[in-house]
Amino acid sequence: MRQGPRAARIVAPGKVQIVPTAPCSPGPGQVRIALEGCGVCASNLGPWAGPDWLEFPLAPGALGHEGWGRIDALGEGVEGVSLGQRVAFAGQHGFATHDCVPAADVIPLPRELDGQPVPAEPLGCAINVFHRSAVRPGDTVAVIGIGFLGALLVRQAADAGARVIAISRRESSLELARRMGAAETVVMDDHWRIIEDVKRLTGEKLCDVVIEVVGKQWPLDLAAELVRDGGRLVIGGYHQDGPRQVNMQMWNWKGMDVINAHERDPEVVRRGMREAVAAIAAGRLDPSPLYSQVFPLEELGAALDATRDKPGNFVKALISCS
Repeated sequence: MRQGPRAARIVAPGKVQIVPTAPCSPGPGQVRIALEGCGVCASNLGPWAGPDWLEFPLAPGALGHEGWGRIDALGEGVEGVSLGQRVAFAGQHGFATHDCVPAADVIPLPRELDGQPVPAEPLGCAINVFHRSAVRPGDTVAVIGIGFLGALLVRQAADAGARVIAISRRESSLELARRMGAAETVVMDDHWRIIEDVKRLTGEKLCDVVIEVVGKQWPLDLAAELVRDGGRLVIGGYHQDGPRQVNMQMWNWKGMDVINAHERDPEVVRRGMREAVAAIAAGRLDPSPLYSQVFPLEELGAALDATRDKPGNFVKALISCS
């Protein structure tokens, strides 16, 4: 039996309730989307753990920002999209059956993607991080951290003609990196051994580009060590849990470029999402092997726990919202 409109609401650290909702009414310039699904992001884990600065309960649907679905209502003055059109979007309340967002923020989905999950926001993030990395054919590129974002970066770098060295903790992640095109893989367990391994693999030259995608202090330290003199350190990890320290003496000595690859310009975010959708529709990028499990909305808590604990070969969870 089909259930009515509802949302997942995080009411305390590690606790979710499903609450009935009245679908929002789109305001001027907005559309209402009947969600098919929403991706679960690693950035959700901080709020899920209950940091001191966060007040509970959160708003219904809050933290969900990787949604897709069909437009089922139009606000006043909306043009360029239509009722029933399938779209992706980067809202803030996507762990629900409905969300209202500015029409300018939706990304139309082509028919080639009918029936497929399309969390375009993190896919666009992978596109934008890769653009900022400025990888060229023949570069040696290290990617530190092979989760959803890291795996997509490995694929793009390999397709661009780079030699990719993937560095990650789990053997399942290294195997995934090899399937995505990594030429070499290194277990992420010992700081100095990793450096020696990369020196050996590069003839002591180290890497033209190193992309850090973990978001922790040690991987950031390691990434800087692996950049060659005059190379490029690209920070794609989500460093939102406090300050970081860097070895500025080494950064100065190497004369390397340091790129913060997190985009905040809404148009750049939308452009990355559009490029990702086009790449998937054209068959140039296939994220489907990275979707580990689809959870019903009622099991958002289990999806967040899996995102944190990474059981087995887990990479990314999706939520079915309909």
